[in-house]
Amino acid sequence: MSVSPDIPRMKRDLADLVALCTENPPGRETEAASYVAARLSEAGLDAVIDEYEPGRANVEARLSNGPGPTLVFNTHMDVVPAGEGWSSDPFVLREADGRLYGRGTCDCKGPLAAMLEAVRMLAAERSAWSGTLLAVFVGDEEVGSKGARHFAAKRPPIDFAVVGEPTSNTVYSCHKGSLRPIVRVHGVPAHSGTPHLGENAILRAGELLGLIAREHEQSVRRRTHPLVGEASLTVTRISGGHADNVLPGACEMLLDRRLVPGENEAEVKAEIAAFLARAQSELGVRAEIIGFKPTTGGATETASDRPIVRQSVAAAAANGIASPGPFGFQGACDLVHFRDAGAEGIVIGPGAALYGAQGRRIRPRRRIRRCELDLPRHRTPDAVGMTGWCSCCAGLR
Repeated sequence: MSVSPDIPRMKRDLADLVALCTENPPGRETEAASYVAARLSEAGLDAVIDEYEPGRANVEARLSNGPGPTLVFNTHMDVVPAGEGWSSDPFVLREADGRLYGRGTCDCKGPLAAMLEAVRMLAAERSAWSGTLLAVFVGDEEVGSKGARHFAAKRPPIDFAVVGEPTSNTVYSCHKGSLRPIVRVHGVPAHSGTPHLGENAILRAGELLGLIAREHEQSVRRRTHPLVGEASLTVTRISGGHADNVLPGACEMLLDRRLVPGENEAEVKAEIAAFLARAQSELGVRAEIIGFKPTTGGATETASDRPIVRQSVAAAAANGIASPGPFGFQGACDLVHFRDAGAEGIVIGPGAALYGAQGRRIRPRRRIRRCELDLPRHRTPDAVGMTGWCSCCAGLR
């Protein structure tokens, strides 16, 4: 492409986005959605704000440019809570030592700023491509992906999706999924001075913990995928009891079940219910699933030999990425919902994957290197739908 990215403008966009507090919970994406929609309208797209719940919104924008496939750029506007430990205001973008600091610079307002600039570049050079470009920026990815689920439920006709997440500009073609069942273990309350008259739900939960560890080792972890590794089953929270001198009549635990591509959410739910039934038959532990906490969703993949994956990897390599992929996300993201809508897609974006995935919920700082904000001007003539941003710039045709 002959159009060059405007790096100062991208940094201004990023500063404006960081200043808009979209911590999730509670989300509050409407103000950010208004800002993003305005920038997309200025670029010549037809942009609308879809407020799917009070205070929660998506931005949907379209640029039709003749016959050809439909490509969507997607990332999310919400961020995790800022928390403590910042050396500067997390909602004021700060540049130091070649890095940009602020809540969301890595996950995911940096990728959002890059995508806004990519859209401008494509809108400015429509003779270089043909097809339909969508920009869909959503809310609630950090908790339950309500925004992406809402958009995908409309069954929009999409051929290809580029999902922005911090990957150090390497290509990810698949990701794990997650289920978080809330399990209640039942006991019989009694005075702690006469424990033989009751059944201690916490001790019963302890027995169940051993079965969970065995289930993970002997069954769940044996389900593997070449890019994301093993499935898993573990416990991340447990609580029980209401008084110091009373045997608890109930104990609740939160299970975390990570799915690999190829596993089905409904089938995994049924397996967990069957596992709890076995716990009762084997040990007499009475436990039930009382609900599921929201998660981003299930596992998904785009096959590594699909054109969008091959072209993305080639474009990343051509722009200096030494190990371009494809790789697999250990966490989850919104790609699954675009795959469910019928699109093939990949995940890519500026920002270190360490901070955007493994450390996204424990590190107070989000950083993005200035060089990772660049939009190389590489164009792959036979690309199937990728457009230029970060480490990929190819043409719709």
